[in-house]
Amino acid sequence: MYQLFIANKNYSSWSLRPWVLMRELAIPFTESLVPFGAEPGRTNIRDVSPTGKVPCLMDEQQIVWDSLAIVEYLAERHEQVWPSAAPARAWARCAAAEMHSGFPELRTRCPMNCGVRVRIDALPAALSGEIARVNGLWTQGLERFGGPFLAGAHFTAVDAFFAPVAFRVQTYGLELQPSAMNYAARLLELKSMREWMADALKEPWRDEPHEAETRCAGTWIADYREGA
Repeated sequence: MYQLFIANKNYSSWSLRPWVLMRELAIPFTESLVPFGAEPGRTNIRDVSPTGKVPCLMDEQQIVWDSLAIVEYLAERHEQVWPSAAPARAWARCAAAEMHSGFPELRTRCPMNCGVRVRIDALPAALSGEIARVNGLWTQGLERFGGPFLAGAHFTAVDAFFAPVAFRVQTYGLELQPSAMNYAARLLELKSMREWMADALKEPWRDEPHEAETRCAGTWIADYREGA
């Protein structure tokens, strides 16, 4: 069975991608959560991942790191990872790769922090442009392939790559066109996403670098995490 190493569910957008994909496609795996920051008695991710980063997948003696590499590794073994139709598959791969390598302003100014709600005090042009690009990609996929997911009727890897953005829409109150907002809500209502969220709210850890990034984003208006 696969073993997937992830970090804090509250913060780790990279971990979410393969995790939600495998959950939604019913690909069995065991989860190993390694919180950010060293903790006595816990696995050090550097002992598992060559980069010292999450996510990292173990398949017997094979180690696969980086979220995109993990998805492609799974795609070689599970045909439902990408859309079956060639046009949808090509578009999905392009959109996922763009998310994987791009959107630096969205990542930096709106870091994933599932348990809080933040009012953005200012919307810089660069961030506004990236939000518009997300809106355009989502709208294009939904219209071209008929929904309810980005590349058609079924959840695939491209939806997994944008799942962290749905949490960002919720955390920061990002505004998108109605069809894109409905898509974000659809992702948030998935059983796997609700499970991830519930686990994130229960986590006892607070990683100060991630907390500081979120504080820089704007005014905190709510914190739903246990112990807050």
